[in-house]
Amino acid sequence: MPYRQHNSRSGGISRMPIDRHQIRNLLLSRREALSRESALNGTETIELDQTRVGRLSRAEAMQDHQMALEMARRHEAMLEAIDEALDRVDEDPHFGLCDDCGEPIAAERLALDPTQRCCVPCQSARERG
Repeated sequence: MPYRQHNSRSGGISRMPIDRHQIRNLLLSRREALSRESALNGTETIELDQTRVGRLSRAEAMQDHQMALEMARRHEAMLEAIDEALDRVDEDPHFGLCDDCGEPIAAERLALDPTQRCCVPCQSARERG
């Protein structure tokens, strides 16, 4: 079971287990919120009738539509990441350990985003290329 290091009151470092139940509940609430938001922001195809005079020009309407499609794509990617994290938290005994170096991911990092698979140094290295 992965453990998190934290400074104890005596100044030493103790190790405490990851609260998988709390992380699972956080992931479920985020998934529910994203699903509700996605349902409210439908990405229906817009009609570009050039004979109508409306508030938005054709270019603005196309830009708005593309932005809505991108937002829907990002929501879908976030939902997929949440579902993968839920699978890992339930089934992977190594959940909470960095995929690259195997060291524990900081509890604060997982509390902010339980979908993270790497510790900060390894994620930074990945982003640098």
